[in-house]
Amino acid sequence: MKLIIGNKNYSSWSLRAWLLLASFEIEFEEVLESLRQAGLTERLMQYSPTARVPVLIDGDVTIWDSLAIDEYVSEKYLAGKGWPADEAQRAEARSICAEMHAGFMALRSELPTNCRALRTVNPSAAAEKDIARIDAIWSACMQNYKGPYLFGEFSIADCFYAPVVLRFKTYGVSLSASASQYQTFMLNHNALTRWVNAGKAETEIVPEDEAGIDIAT
Repeated sequence: MKLIIGNKNYSSWSLRAWLLLASFEIEFEEVLESLRQAGLTERLMQYSPTARVPVLIDGDVTIWDSLAIDEYVSEKYLAGKGWPADEAQRAEARSICAEMHAGFMALRSELPTNCRALRTVNPSAAAEKDIARIDAIWSACMQNYKGPYLFGEFSIADCFYAPVVLRFKTYGVSLSASASQYQTFMLNHNALTRWVNAGKAETEIVPEDEAGIDIAT
């Protein structure tokens, strides 16, 4: 089984699929493709018709969407354990994943994933609204399911919000106490820490993802 991903420093979508596989210690071959613009479409088209990452290739099966990949892995390799066991919780987890998958456009645009940076930004009103909504999601989950993960046990929901955990750290976003507790716990998650360290070791720069002003350290 192969997982094609982009730069670990920048590729939030890749992280969603990688983190599920890595957290459950599922054996896979990692294929890292540069996200530099030169020849990008042609390079990615060899894996999927969308020319985007991530892409999972498992024998004759090719999946080219992060949510579809996680669903597939949960069904085939985890006996459904990628989602909460409780039906109502599972529905809620799918709902917040779908919300992340299709929304938060201002946040994505203004606070791009950048593991190795510490920056300040001035979010627009739309981005502030996105931040508040994510804070509310994390806080409600922590209150309702008592942590340490969004639904108690690690799930696909945590994979989908892990990139935001990193974005909020990069740009020093202030969070409520409950949301901050979740962020802190996730930042110490073993597989996520490995991803971040690998991203920090990368040297390639994608200019369009270098937002904000550096914080002096």
